[in-house]
Amino acid sequence: MMSYQYLLLLLLSLGVSAVEVQRPRGVPLSKRQFYEEGKPFTCLDGSRTIPFDRVNDDYCDCEDGSDEPGTAACPNGSFHCTNAGFRPAFIPSSRINDGICDCCDTTDEYNSGAACQNTCRELGSKEREIMKEMAEIAKEGFLLKQQLIQEAKSGLEEKKAKLAEVQVSKKDLEDKLEALRTVKETAEQPEKEAKERHLKAWEAAIRLEKDKAKMAEVFLELDDDADGFVSVADLLTHSELDPDSDGSFTEAEAQGLLGGVDKVDTAAFESVWNNIKEKYVSEETREPVPENDSEQYPEEDIPEEEEDDDEEDEDEDPDDGDYKVSPVRISIRFMKDDHEFLFKTKFICLSFRYIYRLCPFNRVSQKPKYGGSETNLGSWGKWTGPEDNVYSLMKYEHGTGCWQGPNRSTTVKLTCGKETVVLSTSEPSRCEYLMEFTTPAVCQEPQSLYPDAHDHTEL
Repeated sequence: MMSYQYLLLLLLSLGVSAVEVQRPRGVPLSKRQFYEEGKPFTCLDGSRTIPFDRVNDDYCDCEDGSDEPGTAACPNGSFHCTNAGFRPAFIPSSRINDGICDCCDTTDEYNSGAACQNTCRELGSKEREIMKEMAEIAKEGFLLKQQLIQEAKSGLEEKKAKLAEVQVSKKDLEDKLEALRTVKETAEQPEKEAKERHLKAWEAAIRLEKDKAKMAEVFLELDDDADGFVSVADLLTHSELDPDSDGSFTEAEAQGLLGGVDKVDTAAFESVWNNIKEKYVSEETREPVPENDSEQYPEEDIPEEEEDDDEEDEDEDPDDGDYKVSPVRISIRFMKDDHEFLFKTKFICLSFRYIYRLCPFNRVSQKPKYGGSETNLGSWGKWTGPEDNVYSLMKYEHGTGCWQGPNRSTTVKLTCGKETVVLSTSEPSRCEYLMEFTTPAVCQEPQSLYPDAHDHTEL
């Protein structure tokens, strides 16, 4: 059995006139039930009820203009064009019988004498051709989009597999690095211990030499009469040597510091040096002599092994060794970046004066064709399409500021197409740019070219 849809298309193609459902002029079929001839008519806003013979009597009775759908009596009324064979439409009632053909079926000029011709069939035919072309584009674009998605999925799986391999390789390299570090530390441990013993002995020898030099210096300072002896009288001139620090430095106390004798020579002074060196203050400075055992060795005293040690410490840095982990980390970071996969190249649009570049999810720029610097027209911001198609508009914001104006911004309008290309660029408002961008990435699965029969309300 032929479907109703097929019969309808057949009737339209053969030029058979459809049966007109009787209703007042200018009333759509969807509101036919409100206009029953022979019954009082209630204004659609419910404001009043009038006899039916006052509908389309060229006098406006209802505030909403619903009683005059087929005349120009009400300023806020609307007239329904049936437009059989094309799309139905509404026009303001003020255009009824104004001498201009607004409805393709000429029903709006029923009493003006205008020479209108019914062009609905031609318009419907052209529209169906356009819709057919658009459906074909949508179909091909959708297939290309599915292909892109499959390619992206395959690429993602390959990246995941490579990521897993790199992670395994990273673990192996880390294990090898740790093993080599352990071997190196084990091999270097005896040398390190010997070096530490040598260093401690060297430091002890340096401290001993410094202590002897200081002792000789203090002996000369205490030997006031330069007779080669330090006596009790020499010590009494240095009150800071008082053992009990009671403010009274006696001869007995001074003799005690010298080991119980009245004076000592250089050799004997060495045996009592520990009694004196902690409290002695030089006559020249009268400040405590700084003793910094950690003083750096003079350059000529540093053993050659020290320099080698610095070089070996540098070798212990894992980033400078044979097994480096950082390139592996970089690779992992790169492959974990799941940025939008459909746009990876720059798209260029040429105008009379400028070259426009669109880098999706990055930025939009403008550059003069004949030389000059590039201007940033905005960086990727967000999707700004309507709720039912949010991915139809891209917003690029915070571009280079205009002279005494706002920062430049660009709206990119995406439409379905078989190619990915920038069609045009314009500046509808100052510093606000609009790009027309076609791509299969936004193509949706095409619907049937002809709606179901139950969707038809008019012929």
